[in-house]
Amino acid sequence: MNKIQVITSINHEEVEFLCEPQETLLDVLRDTLGRTGTKEGCATGDCGACSVLVDDRLVCSCLVLAAETGGREITTIEGIATEEGLHPIQQKFLDHAALQCGVCTPGLIIATKSLLDRHPDPDETTIRYWLAGNLCRCTGYDKIVRAVQDVARDLAGPA
Repeated sequence: MNKIQVITSINHEEVEFLCEPQETLLDVLRDTLGRTGTKEGCATGDCGACSVLVDDRLVCSCLVLAAETGGREITTIEGIATEEGLHPIQQKFLDHAALQCGVCTPGLIIATKSLLDRHPDPDETTIRYWLAGNLCRCTGYDKIVRAVQDVARDLAGPA
């Protein structure tokens, strides 16, 4: 089978790669490009561990064909932090111990960013609804929800 050339942007950096027509974005990110922050949990779109943003839309990268990403802007967990340090979402997950084994954490952080970009002041129901596509088998969800509430308050600034 002939490989497909794809030119896209990952974390604001132009990237070019070759892929098989059936290869998923997850496989290309991890195996071809060495960006292993995005995790594989189920490979069926049920757990959210592989969540990334494609043109600011939250998607499971295991369900997206890499060949379809040409000309798109992809944001992975590696693109969240800055040279100055962790993104506030990442820091609040640490502060609230909202992680354990780490498999779900990148997907939850990406989903949280997507949520807060659209709903900067979410209530608890909105947070739980928005993160419902992300399974955590270790931590449970209360610490995660508290971390999201805390970072939303911080990003909103003084009232």
